[in-house]
This record gives sequence, structure tokens and C-alpha cells, in this order.
Amino acid sequence: MEQRSINAIRMLGVDAINKANSGHPGIVLGAAPMAYQLFTQNLNVDVKDPKWFNRDRFVLSAGHGSMLLYAINHLIGYKISMDDLKNFRQIGNTPGHPEYGHTEGVETTSGPLGQGISNAVGMAIAETHLAARFNKQQFPIVDHYTYVICGDGDLQEGVALESISLAGHLGLGKLIVLFDSNDIQLDGKVSLAYSDSHKEKFEAMGWQYQIVKDGNDLVSIQRAINKAKKETDKPSLIEIKTLIGYGTSGQGTSKVHGAPIGFEEANVLRSNLKWEYEPFVVPQDVYDDFKKKVMQRGQRAHRKWLKMVAQYQDIYPEDYALFNSFFAEKSMDLSTFANEINGSKDATRNISGKVIAKLSAQYLNLIGGSADLTASTKAKGADGHYSKENRLARNINFGVREHAMGAVVNGMVLHGGLKVFGGAFFVFSDYMKPAIRLAAIMHIPSIFIFSHDTIAVGEDGPTHQPIEQLVGLRAIPNLNVIRPADANETLAAWKVAMESKTTPTVIILTRQNVTNYSTTSYAGLTKGAYIVSKETERLDGILLASGSEVDLAIQTQHILKQEGKDVRVVSMPSSFLFDKQTKKYHKEVLPKRAKVIAVEMASSLSWYKYTSNIYALDTFGISAPAEVALDYFGFTKEKFADYVKNILIK
Repeated sequence: MEQRSINAIRMLGVDAINKANSGHPGIVLGAAPMAYQLFTQNLNVDVKDPKWFNRDRFVLSAGHGSMLLYAINHLIGYKISMDDLKNFRQIGNTPGHPEYGHTEGVETTSGPLGQGISNAVGMAIAETHLAARFNKQQFPIVDHYTYVICGDGDLQEGVALESISLAGHLGLGKLIVLFDSNDIQLDGKVSLAYSDSHKEKFEAMGWQYQIVKDGNDLVSIQRAINKAKKETDKPSLIEIKTLIGYGTSGQGTSKVHGAPIGFEEANVLRSNLKWEYEPFVVPQDVYDDFKKKVMQRGQRAHRKWLKMVAQYQDIYPEDYALFNSFFAEKSMDLSTFANEINGSKDATRNISGKVIAKLSAQYLNLIGGSADLTASTKAKGADGHYSKENRLARNINFGVREHAMGAVVNGMVLHGGLKVFGGAFFVFSDYMKPAIRLAAIMHIPSIFIFSHDTIAVGEDGPTHQPIEQLVGLRAIPNLNVIRPADANETLAAWKVAMESKTTPTVIILTRQNVTNYSTTSYAGLTKGAYIVSKETERLDGILLASGSEVDLAIQTQHILKQEGKDVRVVSMPSSFLFDKQTKKYHKEVLPKRAKVIAVEMASSLSWYKYTSNIYALDTFGISAPAEVALDYFGFTKEKFADYVKNILIK
């Protein structure tokens, strides 16, 4: 029966890939036994309630093998029909790589190699933190495993190695990775590009390592999983040697990695596997096998958990109420933050740090940290440093691992129950862009904090002075990039981020002090752009700015007024939010009768949809003190005023 069920997975994968004439059959054929064993003997999920909080998490990090996951999830009873499988890689329920929120039973959008396993590290961190917060003796209401199937490609990616290192350091004992080790990748043998010792590498990074030499040996696979579960102080890697494209004439070669095997070869495979059924036909006893071993077992586990939670509620009502609050929508009261934004001048990174501290006291599920930059970004969690000795602490020391930080933050958000942020210098958002992009694709409310946002970084020079990063992030769909002008807008940005449900937020902050204005506001920021300093008598032009350049624009407005030019200053902290407003509002803020001059110490490309008059920086920066650099590139009120006057008289 086990072999029939495994072969059902294999043949569904092959048939769907053949019908689509696109896909990756090799991993489906080779890794089907380990996936079957994991799901039928270990994974606790409730297919009738896919969002059951205490389910085990399963991440297919090797997302190109999506048909492996779709086939299993169809067989165990998720809402993936046979028609969905026949529609593989077409518009519908079974896209080419797994997509979170799109297909039942998919815990994260994987495909970019290394991101899935890194998300899993975040899920495992979240599990330990919430367990430390809520579990009581005899009442482990947060108690699940995070499982991963990964391939050689995952373990070659830098983001995965950063995350693996962090997981080992943190001793994430409930993270278990099954490594589909078939020695083949797209271009040929793995040995063409890679000769590391997995055993020595993982053990050096604080992991338990095991090897199963035959990927078809279910007993040995289960024995290894059992041993991994007993190791509570280390994450576990189980290297399982498999034969890519098992049962085909191209088995063991790269030929079966990323191309359909074809209908003729599929018939040969049917004969080799003794599978006498037509394409997309599965006998009832296979469905019964999965129903008994996965669906019914998972439902029993869920019922047992619900009974335990009911007892927990009776005995620990305050903890239960707090537990529920972690999943409730957040509503942030700005009035309680008045003391955090006092003062005429401050860097927005400092304001953000004060807001995080205040929020952390109010919301115990706010957690995060920086990539070895808390002193600079001020993005620091509360209650000490999270570690294997202190799971309850809320400051995560990601170390110099920006790639991993982005993906780990996403994993923690995907786990549920936590609001999570990560902080870095803005120029290093380049290291995190894949994770930021995936957060936007997944519609999850991850929070990314970036400081040191312009050439005002100063002496560190062009390697640390962002130019093209703003336009790059603003180009990502469903990503709210907020560059606040001062304290009020920084506070408002945090309110937007905390209350977001389906959109990740990037908050971009200054290193240098900026003037705090009484005319900036939350209401204005939520519209993306608004008037912060009106013209007094007539509208000669509009100065459009974001971030610290709003201060520059207002100073320039004063100079122009003295010279007889009456201009308006508009702050645009979020083009994402502004573009969602009505055309009427757009005309109120940026009427077509007025010349608009945009100013930003970054690439001009962000602004062409609003104006062709752009005072920007389309070169790299320079190593010099901040004021010297600003003067060198013309970002002073006098030089900007001269530019504006020339535009207005044309």
C-alpha cells in the first residue's frame, strides 16, 4: 500500500507535467518516498481547517518541485481537485511554483532557492518564542514542528547558508530539514560546482546531521526523523540520497530535472512502477490510505489541541486573552506617543527607535531586530536578546545576515501571531530585495526598517549612500514604501505598518536631524501626499518632496517668497498610497495648472509620472562630511531655489 501511494504521487506529478508540457519531474519521482513518509507518519495538519494554529509547518523549499506538493495535497484532501492538477502551470490553483494564499496547504511562496528554508527558520523562531510566552506545564498550546524538503540548489544559495548558520546558533530543535540529495542540478552533476562536505558544514554550524543512503527506504527515513525529534537543542538535517527521475530512462541525469519526460517515457515508467492506471486516475485505496494516515490523524490531533486550549482558558484566562490578542487586528492610538516626538529637530531613525520602544510595551507580540546595526538603525526589540537560553526576549540579533533577515522576518510573519520587523542601512536593502518582493507577492504585513537614506550618510561614501534603491523598491507592486519627513510622519508610518494586513511596509529613515513641523500629519500620510505648507496668495508652483527633502523644500519656499514667488510644498511620503487616491484628490494636491518641481536626493526615475521637472541625483555619491556632500551635489536651499526660479520663469 505504501508503494502504491508513493507511485500515485509520482504518476500524478509526471502526468500533470506532461500535460502542461512544463515542469520538473525529477524531484517528484526521486523525493516522493520521503514526502510520503513525512506526511503520513509525522506531519500534523487538519485539511478541513488549513489555518489551525498549532499545525506542523511544511515548506517545500525546492519550489520547482511544486507538483510533488500539489499531488500530495490533492491526495490528503486539501482543495486541490484533479482538474486543478490537469491545469498545472496554467491560470488557476496550481501555479508553477507554490504560492502562499493561492493554494491550500502552501505555507510560503517558494521557488527562489534558499528563501523557503530561510522562511522555515523564521517559523521555527516564532514557534519557540510563542511557546515561551504561553505554554504552561501540561498545557503546551504552542507545540509543533517545522519541516522542510530542500535540494542541492537551496544549500548553495547564500541566503540559505546565512539562515542555516542563524538556526544552528539559536538551537532551533524543532526545525527538521529533509535534504533531497541526488547529486544533480540543472547544468549537470553537482560536483561540477560544489564539493563541500554537508556533514562537516552542518555540524560546524550547530546542526544534527544524519544520512539515509537509500531514498526509497521508508524505515530508515522514519528512524532518522525520530532521531531528529529527540534532538531538542539543535536543528536537524537529514541528507537522503535519492535518484532523480527514478524509474525513467534518464534517471540520475540532469535531463529529467527541468523538462517533461514525455508521454512515451511515461508509459515506460508506468510499466517499471507496475502502475496500471491511465493518466490522472488514482484508485480509491490510495485515497483511503492518505485519508487514514493524514486527514484523520490530523483531525484527531486538532481535536485534542482544542480540548487542551479549552482547559487552558479555564485555568489561565488572562494568558488565553493575551494569546487571542496576538491574532487580533491592531489599532494604534497616536495620542499616547506625544512625548516621543517632542523637540524641534531629530533624526527620523531616532524617532522610530522611540516609537518601537513604546509599541513594544503596548504590544507584546512586536518582535524584531537588526542585522548588527541596532545602534545605528534604532530598530531594536524589547526584553533582552532572543537566544536559546532566553526565548521570551524580543530583540533578534540577526548578525551580519541581511539576506537571511528578510526571509526570516517573512517566515515569522507567515507563522502567525507576531508583528515582525527587521532593520538595516537602506543601501543594503539590495541584499533583502528578494525577500521584500516575496512579502509583497504573498500579501503579508512584514515590516522593513531602513536608515541612512541619502548622501547625508556622509564620509562612508558612495558604497553606503543609496541612489537607485528608492525607485527599485517603489517599483514593486503591493509594497508600501514610506519615507517620512519628520517625527509626525514617522509615527504615522508606524501606525500604517502596524495596522497593515495584506501589504508589507518599508519605512525609510534619516541619519541626520530634520526639522519637525506642526503641519505634518497622520491623516496626510495615509493619503500618500498632502500639502504641508500652502501658498499664501497665488500658486506659482509646487515643490514636491519626500523625507528630509521636505525640510529643504520648506526652507526653499521661504527664500522664494522673499523674491516674489509664491509656491506650495507637498510632502509625498508614499507614492503607493497617493496613487490609490481619487483623481479629484490628485488634482487638489497637484493641480495641472501649476508647475511641479520634485526634489529627492536619489534617482530621478521615481518622479516622472508626476512631473518632468526633477531636482535629483542620478550619479553615485561622494565620501565627505554630510554638509559638504549636500553642498557638492547642490542640495542646499540656495541652489535649489535657483533651480526652481529657472523652471518658474520658463
